[in-house]
Parts: sequence; structure tokens; C-alpha cells
Amino acid sequence: MNSDQLLMQLKSRRIVVKFGSGILAHPSGFGLDEVQFEQLTYAMSGLRSAGHEVIVVSSGAVAAGGMAFGMVKRPEDTATLQACAAVGQTRLMQRYETLFSRHGLLVAQLLLTNEDLQQPTRRENLTNTLERLLSFKNVIPIINENDSVATEELKVGDNDRLSAGVARLAGADLLLLLTSVDGLLDEAGQLIPEVTALAEVMNHIRPEKGVHSTGGMASKLGSAAEAVAAGVEVVIANGRKPGQLAELVEGRGIGTRLRPAARLGLA
Repeated sequence: MNSDQLLMQLKSRRIVVKFGSGILAHPSGFGLDEVQFEQLTYAMSGLRSAGHEVIVVSSGAVAAGGMAFGMVKRPEDTATLQACAAVGQTRLMQRYETLFSRHGLLVAQLLLTNEDLQQPTRRENLTNTLERLLSFKNVIPIINENDSVATEELKVGDNDRLSAGVARLAGADLLLLLTSVDGLLDEAGQLIPEVTALAEVMNHIRPEKGVHSTGGMASKLGSAAEAVAAGVEVVIANGRKPGQLAELVEGRGIGTRLRPAARLGLA
């Protein structure tokens, strides 16, 4: 191993990146934003080329299905949501496969429920599968909730929580929660660049959420608390600025950073 390879190995990190529907769908309509998909997959490919292991937790199946059905807004009833997810998941993966293939990468689809993260045998199987996929070096695992059949997952609607569970299970070094804002904002609308105690920032949570999303900042902070308690660094950042993802991995960039548990006083 030469010095350049050793340096890359020392700097490489295992990263879970969560894409919410709010950054994958058109801001003005109910459907996927193709330009945004190209930018995000380009950024992920750059991280992989830099030697990092990348796992994507992706929303967007319902929006993709709604676009296929010609819907103009997110449906409200569970049966229609599940139908959209069933149709949209294949379209979503097709887009990922096409775009990542341009960079010489394969994609692997994993559809999960809470039982896959909580039941010991399923959890072990999932861990083994992820480790094997990442060992191939040219594979991007793409994870989503199994929304088409798991009613309770649709009610929770929380890929933030799913991404934290995956990050914990995979032993990730970093979890990037990508949203439609720059991070956690204070009462004056100013970015909080780093959180040193979660209890001190809970009053900054705003209840609103996007048209396409089912979570919000409360969900992200709750998921961040789960991840940092497991020793995973978390960054909440703007997914509409994918060009800065490499900087976020390096400890720079614009976002709200939460260090692992020992430094948050949670351990």
C-alpha cells in the first residue's frame, strides 16, 4: 500500500445519507425533481470515489408513484399512499440505477420495517447484507421503508428515524440528514452551527413541515439524539446544496453538527 492509498484509508468514513421527499420532489408540484436527482447522485459518487462507504436512505417513492398516476398533490388515505409507494419504488430505483451507472456504480435496494432493525435475527441478517454489499466497493445500498405493505411505517412516516437506526446498526461514522433548510435555526432565523447539548436547543424546534415530507425538525433532532447516543456524528444540512456534501464530510460546510454522545453529555 503506497502513501496515497494509506492516506485515503485513514480518511475514509462510513456515511449514511438520508434524502427526504422535500429535497427529491419538485418544490412546486408532486413529482420527482430530475435535476436534483442528478446533482445528488453526482455528489454521492464523489464521496464514493474519495474512498468513503456510502449508504443512502431515500424517501420519494410516494412522490414518484403520484407522478406516474398524474396526481398533483400528496394523497391522504393510506390505501392510495401505499399504491403510490408500490408503483413509485420501482421508478425511484430505476432513476438511481440509471444515474449511478454513469459513474460506474451499482445500486442495491433494501426495503425495511421496524422488525428488521429490532428483531435480533433480522437485524443480524441486515448487518451481514450491508457489510457484504459495502465490501464490493462499487455498490451504493439504497434503503427505504417498506411503505407499500407496512401501515405502521406510513403512519410514522419517518425516514429520519430509519436512517438513525441504519447508522447505528451499520456502525457509521457520520449521518447526514438532508433537508430543505440549512440546519437548525434559532428564534432569529440564524443557523446554529453546532449543538453541544440537545436539551438546550429543543425550544428552537418549529412544528411546520413541507408539502412532500412527513417529518420535521423535531423528528430530525430525535433521530440525531439516537444516533449520537450510539457514537455517530450527525449533520443536519440543506440537501438543495449537494455541492457542499464533501465539505460536510470533512467537518466544514453549512449545517448543524452534533458530535457523538460523549461530547454531548449523553453517555
